[in-house]
This record gives sequence, C-alpha cells and structure tokens, in this order.
Amino acid sequence: MNWRGRPLTSHQVVVNSIAATRTRAGLRVAAELDTASYPVGNSISRQQLAALPIRPHAHRGSWNYTIEPACAPGTRPEHGACERARSQALAMLADPG
Repeated sequence: MNWRGRPLTSHQVVVNSIAATRTRAGLRVAAELDTASYPVGNSISRQQLAALPIRPHAHRGSWNYTIEPACAPGTRPEHGACERARSQALAMLADPG
C-alpha cells in the first residue's frame, strides 16, 4: 500500500517504498538492494519439486501456499518435530527484543 499510485521509476524507489512499510503493531521492514549477480537458467527436476513440503491454501492454492520446514535429507523427523520447529520460529519472530 505504501507505493499505491506512485510510479516505480527506479530500484531505489522500490527499496525505499518497501522499507517504509509498517504494520499496525509497529513492525518495521528492512530492505536493501541486492546487486549481486546470479546464474540464470537453473532448474529443478519434477522429482525435486514434488519432494518440497508445499501445502496449498484453500483459496487459490496455486498462488497461495506454505512451504513447510523440511528435515535434513535422509532423516526422519520425530513425531511433532515440525510443529515444535514452527512454534519456536513463530516465538522468535514475535520476540520484540
């Protein structure tokens, strides 16, 4: 909403608009321009994509989805490990300090 109606004329305008974002609770967004070069044309196989723990949402699941935390390759998670990891991550994100 910060840049609604404002022309995005440069990368810096985009970064500044993102950095100006605040939530109702006061959360601030940090943004910076990444000028690194990245290889193009990388692709993953259908098997690799199918192995991702992607959970589509009920509304427009092809656009709205959650990628769940994954365990290390070749390991089996103990019962409830993903739920505990998610809870710990959410608690860390909610910590104002």
